[in-house]
Amino acid sequence: MVVRVEKEPNVTETGLYLPEGAKQSMMESVLAEVMEVASATDDHSDEETNVSGIPLGAKVLIGKNVGVKIPWDDTYRIVDSKDVLAIIHDIVLS
Repeated sequence: MVVRVEKEPNVTETGLYLPEGAKQSMMESVLAEVMEVASATDDHSDEETNVSGIPLGAKVLIGKNVGVKIPWDDTYRIVDSKDVLAIIHDIVLS
C-alpha cells in the first residue's frame, strides 16, 4: 500500500520550537494516511476488492523507519500491511 506520512508541527503547544532532529529522535512511530491499497479483481464478477484489509483513506500508525520512501516525495512510502501498527479512528488531544 502507499501511505502519506503526516508532518509533525515544529512548535509545541507551549510555543517551544523543536528542531527536526530532536523530533525524530523522540518518535518511534508516525501517523500516515493510506493513499492506495492492494486490490484484486474477481474473475467471475469483475469486481475489484481491497485485499490489504486496511481501508483506503484510513489513518494508520507505522514504525518511523518502515517502508520504502518514494524518490520524488519524502512524504510518501510503500508499506506492507503487516507493518501497520494500528488503524487510528479518532485522535483526541488533551
